[in-house]
Amino acid sequence: MQEKTTGISKPLAGRREWIGLCILSTACLVYSMDLSVLFLAMPAIVTDLNPTASELLWINDIYGFMVAGFLVTMGTLGDRIGRRRVLLIGAFAFGLASTLAAFASTAQQLIIARALLGIAGATIAPSTLSLVVSLFQDESERTRAISIWGTAFALGGLVGPLLGGVLLQYFHWGSVFLINIPVMLALLIAAPFLLPEYKNEDGGGLDLPSVVLSLATVLPIIYGFKHMAADGFAPRQLLAIAAGMLVGVIFVRRQKSLAHPLIDIGLFRIPAFVASLLVNLAGVFFVFGVFLFQNLFLQLVLGLSPLEAALWSVPSALVFTIMSFQAYRFINHLGPTKTVLLGLLVNAVGTSVMAAAAYAESLVCVLGASMLIGLGFVPVILTTTGLIVGAAPPEQAGSASAISETSAEFGGALGVALLGSLGTLVYRMTMGGADLSGLNSAQQLAVSSTLAGAVETAKTMGEAAPAWLGVARTGFSLGFATCCAVASVTLLLLTGLARRIYASTHISGHPAAS
Repeated sequence: MQEKTTGISKPLAGRREWIGLCILSTACLVYSMDLSVLFLAMPAIVTDLNPTASELLWINDIYGFMVAGFLVTMGTLGDRIGRRRVLLIGAFAFGLASTLAAFASTAQQLIIARALLGIAGATIAPSTLSLVVSLFQDESERTRAISIWGTAFALGGLVGPLLGGVLLQYFHWGSVFLINIPVMLALLIAAPFLLPEYKNEDGGGLDLPSVVLSLATVLPIIYGFKHMAADGFAPRQLLAIAAGMLVGVIFVRRQKSLAHPLIDIGLFRIPAFVASLLVNLAGVFFVFGVFLFQNLFLQLVLGLSPLEAALWSVPSALVFTIMSFQAYRFINHLGPTKTVLLGLLVNAVGTSVMAAAAYAESLVCVLGASMLIGLGFVPVILTTTGLIVGAAPPEQAGSASAISETSAEFGGALGVALLGSLGTLVYRMTMGGADLSGLNSAQQLAVSSTLAGAVETAKTMGEAAPAWLGVARTGFSLGFATCCAVASVTLLLLTGLARRIYASTHISGHPAAS
């Protein structure tokens, strides 16, 4: 196929490259779906496998833990031995682990299969993004391709529960894993013909002690923050986070001493890389935290059923998906810096509106605010993802992609844990003035701890809504509003910081000019 070229001799993609992007995006869709597809299958799994409470927790969490832990290793491995090769190995392992999960006969087997799925899934995000960079040389086309790649992730989160619900209506719960196999099989067949291979010939071998140290850094920190969100501050969570940070110091020191490190610490001396990574982490931090509150708000404060809450959330989910697909237009028109700064401002406005809507307990305003947040958030995340990968040398694109994805994992866990803790603190301070004299000690503890406990206690009493339930809902709404106000102020400060850093780099102009 004859290549077309732009005026600055950048080769434009042909049919082969765009079909290759479709294959990569479909793999990302499946990877993203597996983060949420189990939500509706859990009741059937509980009935069939009878897991303990601890096993049930690990069935849910182990996939995300393994993905987070192995992202950096798999991204760097792709740079060293070939990104396409790592993707194909991961696709084969993903299909095999899906089969094991689908036919698991005990909870332990399912946990092991989910862990293997997470390790295999960790090959997909960094490999696909770095291959997108290799496929599309023209900056405007690359921006559009990254938008489509991001759309696959957004669709996965939206489609996962819906597709899982349809399959569970007619088939065994294992079907939610079996749907992965045809996609991975298609990837294994098509990728050798459609995707280029790229590897750093001078990258050296993989330092196994660094792999172990990276896992010992990421996994305890993610574990600590995720369980802090569920169980509150406790010595166990804080100890895990502290241990992960301590190992992280050892990891960084080892990277500085290696000729071929797992992560090139020099990347963090690139201003555009650091600024984009910070913005990326902060964006995910606030969106995950705010949307956690939103889902609880719809059900516990406004009294919507789970199905009603899901249906009311569809418009904002569509905004996220459509913006993922159309974000490249803003980036190509405004340039990356203006897109990031404008997106952060829109995000700040959205969280301000959300704060007012939560305080007023308005369904329409909360949903409108969530759509406004989506308008700002999606271009910011996709632009900074492109800047993170673009700031790194081409031979380190896989490693940079993995750092970007790991940053998002940290941001999500931190947002849920810290904003959740702030909201809980405000709630408990509000409940300190509530009259709970008609309740026994166990009921008082449940009501004063969380709104969910208050709602469940009110249901068991079988009478008209007690006065303290109104106070509890007000306390939750005030906590929600406080977190959104904190997000607004922080996003505005981050906008100013990002503007100063980007102004000192060469990326401040239009992307096509770089």
